[in-house]
Amino acid sequence: MKKEKTNYFMRFGLCALLLPVFSFCHAQSQDTTHMRKLGEVVVSASRSEQDPDSVGKSITVISSMDIQNSGANTLAEILSRSEGIYIVGTGQNPGQVQNVFMRGANSNQTAILIDGVRMTDPSTADNAIDFSEISLANIERIEIVRGSQGTLYGSSAIGGVINIITKKGMSAGIHADADVRAGMFGPNTSVLSQNVSVNYTHKSGFYANAAVYNNVTKGLDATVDTVTDKSNYIHNHRERDNFTKTDLIGKVGFRNEKLDVFASYKREQQKADIDAGAFTDDPANTVGFNRNLFTCGAAYKLTPNWSLSYIGGMTNLTRVNVDDSSVVDALGNYNHFYLKGTFKGSTLTNELQTNYKRKGISLVIGAAAFNEKMTENVYSFFYDPTNTVNARSENTSNLDSLHISVTTLSEFAHLDLDGSLFNDKWKILALGLGMRNTQHDIFGNNLTYEINPSLKTGNNGLLFASWSTGFNAPSLYQLYSSDRDPGSQITRGNSTLKPETSASMELGFKQRLGEHVSFHFSYFKTVVENSIDYVYLWTKNKPVDSLTYSDYKGDTYVNIGRQTNQGFEFGVNSKLSEKLLVTGNVSLVNGRLDYDPSNISSLHTLGNQVQLFTNGAFINKQVQSFNLVRRPSTANIGLTYLPCKRLYLRADVRYVGPRNDIYYNYTLGPAGAQALTGMGDYTLVDLSARYTICKGLSAGLRVENLFDEKYYEIYGYTTRGRSVYLNIRYSF
Repeated sequence: MKKEKTNYFMRFGLCALLLPVFSFCHAQSQDTTHMRKLGEVVVSASRSEQDPDSVGKSITVISSMDIQNSGANTLAEILSRSEGIYIVGTGQNPGQVQNVFMRGANSNQTAILIDGVRMTDPSTADNAIDFSEISLANIERIEIVRGSQGTLYGSSAIGGVINIITKKGMSAGIHADADVRAGMFGPNTSVLSQNVSVNYTHKSGFYANAAVYNNVTKGLDATVDTVTDKSNYIHNHRERDNFTKTDLIGKVGFRNEKLDVFASYKREQQKADIDAGAFTDDPANTVGFNRNLFTCGAAYKLTPNWSLSYIGGMTNLTRVNVDDSSVVDALGNYNHFYLKGTFKGSTLTNELQTNYKRKGISLVIGAAAFNEKMTENVYSFFYDPTNTVNARSENTSNLDSLHISVTTLSEFAHLDLDGSLFNDKWKILALGLGMRNTQHDIFGNNLTYEINPSLKTGNNGLLFASWSTGFNAPSLYQLYSSDRDPGSQITRGNSTLKPETSASMELGFKQRLGEHVSFHFSYFKTVVENSIDYVYLWTKNKPVDSLTYSDYKGDTYVNIGRQTNQGFEFGVNSKLSEKLLVTGNVSLVNGRLDYDPSNISSLHTLGNQVQLFTNGAFINKQVQSFNLVRRPSTANIGLTYLPCKRLYLRADVRYVGPRNDIYYNYTLGPAGAQALTGMGDYTLVDLSARYTICKGLSAGLRVENLFDEKYYEIYGYTTRGRSVYLNIRYSF
């Protein structure tokens, strides 16, 4: 798409020039920006409390104040400002799928946790969670740990871990918070959301909180309209795609110096209008989704050095896709097609760990059990009025009788040592060691380990390195999907799949200069073996150029090769004065795929020829591709200005580099396959302001995509234009 390109630095400069316009206030400023406070800890990096500056890993902590000050509407927007993270779908029509790509890893290779409980979606093909289902309601902080964390968190933590920690107790008394937000992000669009929370905390340590989040969005047409004939019926009757969402949250707990126990419940319910595919509208296609999440935990301090803790979670979810008949022409004719798919999944988590900590040593030992289940029921109906013999066609697929379930058991240990264990002169040296043994119902045992040395340099500097391994188990759908080719009898699910295994290395350095400036950078490389891909199968021992559709032998999933990701990250936080704060980061990432026919097991494919669905290539020889999809390099700059204690101003600039996306090319092989298309880079500028009217009451204004940049995130799907949001917040 041809578009006028505005220089990135000119845009940032303009934002910087706009800010002083608001400096009409001259009172002494109040610093409400997030700078690291003494005593702040991070728990996700080692499953124990640590000073973030002493952790030999690349981490980011996002506080509730950071979330409030950001003006962001969604979790994806918040996370996208951190280095190493690209979430496709962030700028699209609300309700569209949002998948994370962390350090170039696949969307199902980042572990997402809520209060330490792993969140997955067993009802999907790859088990990856959709970030559009997680609102910002009731979040205390978010901890991001980049790089392989398989030793501590098991499957899927190849790219890293995102741990969303919900609110607990507050100061004694009753606290309430209400936020109402309204806005628009294009012609004839609107969004109205309400977020209300209440917390009661007793001086004894007991607390209870509840929250309600509601969102009603009248959206864009989610797909791009390429019809040039303005008299075309479909062009003139394209549907706008709406989105509604409601979250109900409750949590009770008790916390004192020795005991911390809680139980929580969250109900997510949402519905989105979706379309048939890239550039293809569908006015009668919806997806409804609901999830019930129960979590609980307990931690008890046995002695000043020993503690014991438990984390448990249970979730069940249902996704219902209904695609009803729709009108296709001005005569009122329908396409006579109906589909209803009901997809269900559930997970059960139980983890027990003990922590030992004294001078120079921190030890974590634990065991975990994780169970996943899924089922689906799909009904489709098609009526062909031109067929006088067999006009009706009905199909039903039901997996209930298969009782699809997988249990993963694991034991893990992580040891952090520093030189003060032997002599205070050696405390600048530290070493982290970790190991995890996993037993999976299908592929048996898997052993992962981690070695993480670090060296303190000068004042508040840390040089660190890491070598770690990880794995990603196949999804239930990839293992057990019962769709079967009638000729070959090969099923789409492949129970012979092996887990994807990874080896990652990282070299990094972080430095804090007083309390006002900090920076960090790191280089990483991850190699994933046994990559799982979706493929077509064709008759063996027949030249590729002579294959016809009659040679088709089905589709399935196979372990097919190696994926390599590597890159560089840099981030800086600088408090230039009491009124001005600048943050920024840069992430450079690239990678390649190496396919090798010797990696493909013939037990399931029966020796048939394998064609990659992702690019149409036939794997009859070694193939190498440098065109990873949806892995751009990114850069972010944030500028915060506090002209007076009541006014908070912020400008954000986000650059997303060129990258590849996919589209379906019918010329690739007898049945077609996905092909790559280049996507242009883009720069987005957001401005936000928040003014405190009186104690507890504030008003906010946010303008996203200030220059109305025209861009794509996914080929054939629209993105939001210039957007304006207003909000009123009251808390006591």
